[in-house]
Amino acid sequence: MNVTDIRNQVKQYVDQLSPEKLMVAADFLSYLAERESQEATEELLKIPGFKESFEKGKEDVLEDRLISVDKLKRKY
Repeated sequence: MNVTDIRNQVKQYVDQLSPEKLMVAADFLSYLAERESQEATEELLKIPGFKESFEKGKEDVLEDRLISVDKLKRKY
């Protein structure tokens, strides 16, 4: 079963739920989405030097030290 089929099946289930059960499903889906986001963040933080590089990137944005995509495309 591909992702589209799964999404369609989930939608069918959701359409059958009572408002109370729909709230439970929404809470559970919210939990899963948050959990996935946390796992992705943890994975990034395990990369050596990532946190420092990310902080430097945020500083660069604040100081307007940016290069446009067009300039990068021309350069490379």
